[in-house]
Amino acid sequence: MKQDEKLQRQQEYNEYVRQVTPVRNLPVSMGRAFLVGGAICIVGQLILNFAKSMGLDKDTAGSWCSLSLIFLSILLTGLNIYPSFAKWGGAGALVPITGFANSVAAPAIEFQKEGQVFGIGAKIFTIAGPVILYGIFTSWLLGFGYWIGKWFGWF
Repeated sequence: MKQDEKLQRQQEYNEYVRQVTPVRNLPVSMGRAFLVGGAICIVGQLILNFAKSMGLDKDTAGSWCSLSLIFLSILLTGLNIYPSFAKWGGAGALVPITGFANSVAAPAIEFQKEGQVFGIGAKIFTIAGPVILYGIFTSWLLGFGYWIGKWFGWF
């Protein structure tokens, strides 16, 4: 009897999950991501071209482009525009540098009411923290592997 109840509860739960899980059309989602990511890249290229036309060298223009995209992302996050943009465009808005800036700014904005230390200070890297941690760890691991490979003459 107890096994039957457990099986019935599991079936009811699976049915509930099926009902509340949004159904996505993969080709449409991929198209939206392509459009949004492409639009961000076009804006970045326009900023880069403008900076070069103002006489900046390639590296300095690239730095200004990155800073401008980060600023625009944080500004649009603060105005609650970027989250809607990201929801519609999916990974297209989350992968570039603007998505990373959004992942740092959004928790800071959300938790600012809890104060500077326990709100912003404690929560600002909630989303971006693991990305930074594993990015640094992976680069260290790959660098160590490369160093070992050089030591053995593999590279």
